[in-house]
Amino acid sequence: MYTYIAKRLLVAIPTLLIISVFVFSLQKLLPGDPILAMAGEERDPQVLEFLREKYRLNDPVPYQYVRWLGAALQGDLGISLRTNQPVLQLIGEKLPVTIQLAIMSMIFAFVIGVPMGILAAVKKNTMIDYLANIIALTGLSIPNFWLGIMLILLVSVNLGWLPASGYEPFFSSPLRSLETMLMPSFVLGNALAATLMRHTRSAMLSVLSADYIRTARAKGLPESTVVLEHSFRNAMLPIVTLTALLFGELLAGAVLTEQIFTIPGFGKLIVDAVFNRDYAVVQGVVICTAIGFILMNLLADILYVLLNPRMRAAL
Repeated sequence: MYTYIAKRLLVAIPTLLIISVFVFSLQKLLPGDPILAMAGEERDPQVLEFLREKYRLNDPVPYQYVRWLGAALQGDLGISLRTNQPVLQLIGEKLPVTIQLAIMSMIFAFVIGVPMGILAAVKKNTMIDYLANIIALTGLSIPNFWLGIMLILLVSVNLGWLPASGYEPFFSSPLRSLETMLMPSFVLGNALAATLMRHTRSAMLSVLSADYIRTARAKGLPESTVVLEHSFRNAMLPIVTLTALLFGELLAGAVLTEQIFTIPGFGKLIVDAVFNRDYAVVQGVVICTAIGFILMNLLADILYVLLNPRMRAAL
């Protein structure tokens, strides 16, 4: 098992290296100059040259990349050109917000999507199946920004049940934090639930048609045991893969949802960084997001082994 995890981690190293090369190279093609933005309206040529020398932007791009990579390996992701703060500090401030939003969104997605997928598969070609598919298609079709605005108007403005925007750190006020994150989490979870429902239904249908399921029913086992213990357990592998990918996407930041609800997460951070040509922040956020994707895929691989006895025997 440990050898298997080590091999997966070794594969992640060249992946991160390739991602870092692409990010560093492609962002140099972005129009605009961060130094001009820093210098303000009175752009003294001497000040511009001083700033370029200070941030060593006159060096060739390969030298800049090697210097940045060496510092990143030591835990230094650079300094924000806009706020003059360490990038690692900015990420440390925004990452807990995005993780909380991602976890709560996935809870909504699982609570809504997985039971609907199981029920739709068990009741195939019935009114329940058709209704579940209609709900799933509706969830996929409704834009997150529209649903967010409608929830704010209904729940916050008209009913006054929840705050319309803002964020409260969880450890400073857990109840207030959950209140501020409830609506944005539901908005994101609603769309993810539709995707989970479709994949759960498909996986369950393929398992329910297997011979061992017919054997289990022939033995007289209760239908709940057949569906939950025999069918769903074997249908979980594709669901685990999808969950890892969806959680990785949430870690990348839900830009529109965070903007609508004024949540200071990764999405807002990277949008501001791109608009301000804050290269160090863009690089740091993308690398952290890539690490998040890799870790989630590693977790999915480990769960494969734990859920699949044949993979455990092979290892």
